Amino acid sequence: MPGRTASYSRPRTPTIAELLESGGRPLFSFEFFPPKDELQQRQLWQAVRELESLGPDFVSVTYGASGSTRDRTIRATEAIAQHTTLRSVAHLTCASQSRDQLRRVIGSYAAAGIRHILAIRGDMPGGPRVPWERHPEGLANATELVAMVRELGDFCVGVAAFPEPHPEHSDPDLDAQILVDKAKAGATYAITQLFFTAEDYFALVHRVRALGCELPIIPGIMPITNVAQVTRFAELSGAALPESVTARIAEADGAEQVRQVGIAIATELCEALLAGGAPGLHFFTQNRSRATREIYANLRPRARR
Repeated sequence: MPGRTASYSRPRTPTIAELLESGGRPLFSFEFFPPKDELQQRQLWQAVRELESLGPDFVSVTYGASGSTRDRTIRATEAIAQHTTLRSVAHLTCASQSRDQLRRVIGSYAAAGIRHILAIRGDMPGGPRVPWERHPEGLANATELVAMVRELGDFCVGVAAFPEPHPEHSDPDLDAQILVDKAKAGATYAITQLFFTAEDYFALVHRVRALGCELPIIPGIMPITNVAQVTRFAELSGAALPESVTARIAEADGAEQVRQVGIAIATELCEALLAGGAPGLHFFTQNRSRATREIYANLRPRARR
């Protein structure tokens, strides 16, 4: 449970786009998933409170495939916005949803005072390799969703990006062009899917810049603390676990050593990204704060320059 009954009444704060434009330092942010029961609810709020103390620039709550967690996502996002000091980003997908449903969700976010939406096409149940099916009364893609969100309110809109080719087309140039199209529709920043080599991220940035687009692209980071879990997420997102990662994990002896090696790998990746000019880091926390806090502590001298 949130643990606070009063909501905050705050003056206008800068948007994520404005923070990125200022360029004063890299942004740090965290992603959660909506709880499905009381145990997960407690776990979520423990992670939120522990990570809130780090002063992140924003946090977000994911949607499930086809918007399957929509109501729980909305409730969790609104609760974080109302009961914490955190800048809350609402996820929104157009998978399996009509235009009217999308308008209602956008309206509920606006009514809760949420000014940031991460607009994603979304995948069918089973992940990005399952053929996309447009809702008969819905939108065709994330570009159309970005345009709808911008038309319906004064939102700062983020989108997804793919350092490794999206498995639907396996065409990195097409992925870059789609990202540029989303920027033209009104997106002001992007967050990548998980990946494991800095070279993949910088190659994506180069492709987008070659098309004349300066959209800030924030890397998405998932620490490896459980091999089976990360492997499953990597398969769902189309990301590959490189041999340089799997070999180091294979040498670890026991769960705790796997976790420590995973923290080291993630820290090295983050350091390379920041050294190369990444505008921030977005951590996929899986509603647990320990790994993220350890990586953040490792990065702290660079994090707050």
